[in-house]
Amino acid sequence: MLAIKFKRIGKKKQASFRIVVMEKRSKLQGRAVEDLGWFNPRSKDSKIEKERILYWIKMGAQATPSVHNLLLKKGVTRGKKIPLHKKAKKAKEGKASGE
Repeated sequence: MLAIKFKRIGKKKQASFRIVVMEKRSKLQGRAVEDLGWFNPRSKDSKIEKERILYWIKMGAQATPSVHNLLLKKGVTRGKKIPLHKKAKKAKEGKASGE
């Protein structure tokens, strides 16, 4: 399955990211199918190829939660933000006591 995700570039402690289409389970430093833009979190600058992102989403690629939230913020897609960290599920007391 293809995913639209961040690929980290830049020097130590000066990270910037490329937005790429890659196989979901591939290594982050591996070969990308296509480069769709870049994002610099320090200066909040970015360049996003909207048409190509919409094409890949139509072809079935899914954006990671971080990329999805960035696309919402930049107005490329619509929807709700995805929380990046899920809360731990609490076990119900009935199941914990062995009933």
